[in-house]
Amino acid sequence: MTQTEQQDGGGGVAGASETLTVTDNRTGQSYEIPITDGTVRAMDLRQIKTGDDDFGLMTYDPAYTNTASCRSSVTFIDGDVGILEYRGYPIEQLAEKSTYLEVAYLLVYGELPTQQQLDWWVNEITLHTFVHENVKEFVGGFRHDAHPMGMLLGAVGALSTFYPDAFDIDDPASREIQTIRLISKMPTLAAFAYRHIQGRPYVYPDNDLAYPDNFLSMMYKMTELKYEPDPRLSRALDILFILHADHEQNCSTSAVRSVGSSQVDPYSAVAAGIAALYGPLHGGANEAVLRMLRRIESVDNIPGFIEGVKAGNERLMGFGHRVYKNYDPRAKIIKSAAEDVFEVTGRNPLLDIALELEKIALEDEYFVQRKLYPNVDFYSGLIYEALGLPVEMFPVMFAIPRTSGWIAQWLEMTQDGEQKIARPRQIYTGDRGRDYVPIASR
Repeated sequence: MTQTEQQDGGGGVAGASETLTVTDNRTGQSYEIPITDGTVRAMDLRQIKTGDDDFGLMTYDPAYTNTASCRSSVTFIDGDVGILEYRGYPIEQLAEKSTYLEVAYLLVYGELPTQQQLDWWVNEITLHTFVHENVKEFVGGFRHDAHPMGMLLGAVGALSTFYPDAFDIDDPASREIQTIRLISKMPTLAAFAYRHIQGRPYVYPDNDLAYPDNFLSMMYKMTELKYEPDPRLSRALDILFILHADHEQNCSTSAVRSVGSSQVDPYSAVAAGIAALYGPLHGGANEAVLRMLRRIESVDNIPGFIEGVKAGNERLMGFGHRVYKNYDPRAKIIKSAAEDVFEVTGRNPLLDIALELEKIALEDEYFVQRKLYPNVDFYSGLIYEALGLPVEMFPVMFAIPRTSGWIAQWLEMTQDGEQKIARPRQIYTGDRGRDYVPIASR
């Protein structure tokens, strides 16, 4: 059997050179554990016991920092050299040559579409951008000061009640139509949430407009008969959508897969992803960058800020990444897109601070040794601010494109025979065998 055959699908038996020998020093017994794709199966460790009554060895990995929970062919990341690929295609090529809807098709179906397939896909997405009037009323029921991310979370979860066929997740046709509905309706719900907190009437989709143009229309159209956004803004937004479409097994994607493993409908699973993205450590990182830049105030204050970072008194937001130990490839592309946006909206003075901060950080040995390179959040917040968006909308702008990645991962999971309902183990650290004490004696 070849090495490829050994690793294909995880079903092969590893050869002698593809095993790990483990000696349990408690018992002196040795075990041969197969290595497949650079991993060992956690269940293979369960055979390591001190006796018949022993449950067996488990792994302890808070936050899953070194645990693979699935096999996936959607997104590849090599953080050491700064590589990001969707279905094998470099993010740089997709951002330069593709559109978001073409990338969404790639994520969902695994291949770039032909012209005929793309025309069908764009048409289907366009025709499903409208939501039921009851959904509009549902969004209108939130307080005027409700957080738009909470509104989006509730609205997407509510969609499962409008499409009961979504529960038939074993039907390929049902999975496909829910995929189309989610990708097409997310910008509409996001725009409704924005208009709600602005106290403005909702704007319905315009099926004559392209995906990013339609979103900008629903956000900003006022009294004009036809909203026509500047093509530079539309393209910059489309690029941002491409860059945010998927990012392997991050917190929100893991949430979608974990909740989806219960075989719930995709709207509920995606709502779980939105809930995870709601957190400041995930979807709110670019807001933290803006707060940092405003606190610095001017380029002249950067040296003092840098010294504060080194002394542990300040935090350098937008630099470093859990995965990337090199320059985040998305950050380079967003930096260029930001310049295009500022040509339309006017230059944001915070950009000068950002550029100088990046220059110093990339040259300073303190940051170079720690591999603190700019990440995707460093420039994206500047773009959203230039578009006139309040910081509350930043994670919503993240959720719109990430929907295609979430649903691609969900589709992959539903057809993966190895997946079961998620149920992590724990190490119990509490008391045992305590007797109940009546309340009068406590």
